[in-house]
Amino acid sequence: MLNTFLQIFLTIFIVIDPVGIVPLFISATGRMTEAQKRGTIWKAVAVAFVVLGIFTLVGRFILSFFGISPGAFYVAGGTLFFLISIDMLFGQPKRTKTSKEEEEEDYSSVAVFPLAIPMIAGPGTITTLMIFSADAPSYLTVTIMLFGSILLSLAAVVLAMFSSRLVLRVLGRTGVSVVERMMGLVLSGLAIQFVYDGLEKLGIVG
Repeated sequence: MLNTFLQIFLTIFIVIDPVGIVPLFISATGRMTEAQKRGTIWKAVAVAFVVLGIFTLVGRFILSFFGISPGAFYVAGGTLFFLISIDMLFGQPKRTKTSKEEEEEDYSSVAVFPLAIPMIAGPGTITTLMIFSADAPSYLTVTIMLFGSILLSLAAVVLAMFSSRLVLRVLGRTGVSVVERMMGLVLSGLAIQFVYDGLEKLGIVG
């Protein structure tokens, strides 16, 4: 039980990448007052929680509705995680998190785009929730674990954004980059494991 929770939490935490959000948060809120920044943080986290909560509750039903087997979604999710890990390892802008249009949004709406969606509640995070809920033996147990992991990860995001200047001052942009690459390395291993588990569920490997 504890091992399952730790795996869920670790995957969600790495995909959200609270430390990696710091540089974007600083650049996106550079013209805001401290009060506006605080409001932006809480709004971003609230929106992200609602979005992630919805997919936590209905994720497995969405897969069932479209007839997608858990094994197939494990392989698809593992592939997506591997692409995210490559971006993290090579320090590239995350293709699953930002787009040109979202980067050009007016600063007053950055709480929703791109902070809440897709930086926090992006495709990678949503895929994580749907993978773990896809074929869980106990819907209630895994839902509680997912919500617990989401809350802990969002708490880390809040802490990182409130401490953004301190984090950047202590780690520097190089330090933030190193941390992100380390997380990318771990995520790449998780990605391969997800693909393997998916192939196993599909009966391709045994």
